[in-house]
Amino acid sequence: MSDLLRLSSGPAVAVVDLEHGGRLASLVIDGCEVLVTTGWGPFSWGSFPMVPFAGRLRDGWFAFGGRTHQLPLNQPPFALHGLVGERPWTRCPEAAGPNAIGCELVAPWPYRGRAIQSFDLADDRLDVSLSLEAGEPQPATIGWHPWFRRRLEPAGSGDPVQLEIDPGRMYRRGPDGLPTGELIAPGPHPWDDCVTDLRRPPIVRWPGALEIELTSTADRWVVYEASPDGICAEPQTGPPDGLNLAPQVVRPGEPLRIEMTWRWRPNPG
Repeated sequence: MSDLLRLSSGPAVAVVDLEHGGRLASLVIDGCEVLVTTGWGPFSWGSFPMVPFAGRLRDGWFAFGGRTHQLPLNQPPFALHGLVGERPWTRCPEAAGPNAIGCELVAPWPYRGRAIQSFDLADDRLDVSLSLEAGEPQPATIGWHPWFRRRLEPAGSGDPVQLEIDPGRMYRRGPDGLPTGELIAPGPHPWDDCVTDLRRPPIVRWPGALEIELTSTADRWVVYEASPDGICAEPQTGPPDGLNLAPQVVRPGEPLRIEMTWRWRPNPG
């Protein structure tokens, strides 16, 4: 049986699954489930953390400090979504409060470190923080990968989901779908793209039922709209292939940290 962290406040109930990657496995608001709660693999449901790299890593390869490193290709030809979304997490209230959980970075990651998340649920919002504490200097990008349902559960609760997002720029994708590093004007939907320079917070909306405003201290968002099961709006500190394109160096005593807030309200349609 999974180790679950259960939070409730007014009309909201959240469940964090420590065994399955420390992910937010369920969020029920006014009796409606807003997340995809099952999937064909570890990266297709819930809202899971991505550490120490977010998104896809080209050929699973990166270089740092004069050394090159090869990570396993869990979606060939890519290493995908970091190394903690498939591992168990443990409770660590001493690190960041009563609802904090952590996961040590271990092989195949070549550097010592620890990921920490904390959760705070209120009647109208969920606040989450994520940090990477380095045991030695290392490159990193971090973020979350939420899956919002196309239709709320139970069925008939509102219309199909809509995503309102207004970025100033988008990363150009190369032939393999990964960013080239060049920033361009946003292109047509549907997206499987990394965007930045948002003019206002994204809103996930189920007309006639509910909407959730997403804010984050992260300055990149990956938007994925190609799945029939759900849509994704993923705050990250860097773009996909970020260990090569835009790595941030994390040092002992100087953690890489991001925050995310989901604030909900009724949407009468």
